[in-house]
Amino acid sequence: MSPLVKIRSERDQMSAVERRIADFILENAQLLRDYSSQQLANALGISQSSVVKFTQKLGFKGYPDLKYSVGEAIARADNGEAAVAAHPVAGGERESLATSLWRRKSEAEEATRLINPPETLRGAVEALGKAGKVFVIGVGEDDVYSRGFALKLSMLGIATVQSFDVARMMASISSGGAGDVLLIFSEHGHHPALCKMGRLFREQRGRLLTVTRHTSNPLRALADLALLVSAHDEQPYVQSIVYQSALQHLLDGLFIELCEGDERRHAQLLTNLERLQLLLEP
Repeated sequence: MSPLVKIRSERDQMSAVERRIADFILENAQLLRDYSSQQLANALGISQSSVVKFTQKLGFKGYPDLKYSVGEAIARADNGEAAVAAHPVAGGERESLATSLWRRKSEAEEATRLINPPETLRGAVEALGKAGKVFVIGVGEDDVYSRGFALKLSMLGIATVQSFDVARMMASISSGGAGDVLLIFSEHGHHPALCKMGRLFREQRGRLLTVTRHTSNPLRALADLALLVSAHDEQPYVQSIVYQSALQHLLDGLFIELCEGDERRHAQLLTNLERLQLLLEP
């Protein structure tokens, strides 16, 4: 596991001082080999013990281990870039931008995988697979992913109710109860109406499954099961792209687990795909 990916994935859960250390390492990874723990502390205006505690919290024995691990990660990345350079493609700068975006997407997908432990994913698959009904909602850009995933659940034969309309969904979940699941997509997890909806559904003894960023947010705090997405970039438009990529990768993994975990659902999917093909044929 790359230490840079680990730092990036856990950054949102760090204290203010830890974030300063994390940002310095992420932005100056190539120069880290020239810094002792004391020099790094001096550059940030913090104590040396803060640097040591930061490295230990990440699972390293000490700062030298972190520095060595970062150096190895950079060397591996450089080797990968050298392989790309050895087989250049016409287009120069355009291909470089595309390669950079691909790498950022890959980092976000890896970080997202690391922060969703297998037991959480198994719990989500089990809850969705055994649900009497699954209510799915996302507002704004989240609606795109809620609609897409709701369609996949329906193709598996799972009874699904999806809407982007908060009032309509609030009315729909009034029929929900024990054994049902409310799946809420909310990137930042702060939407007041969605939080109220989640609280009401839990009062009805339904299970709340949320998909949000890897940040502390009220919707995540309410959830019985919380799926998390890690995606960071200095440019907002790039951050939005890598978030969507990591989210889609996470949902694709859930869908495959649901397909392969039950022969009945798999057979239902094949039947529905056949019917859909016949419907679309002229």
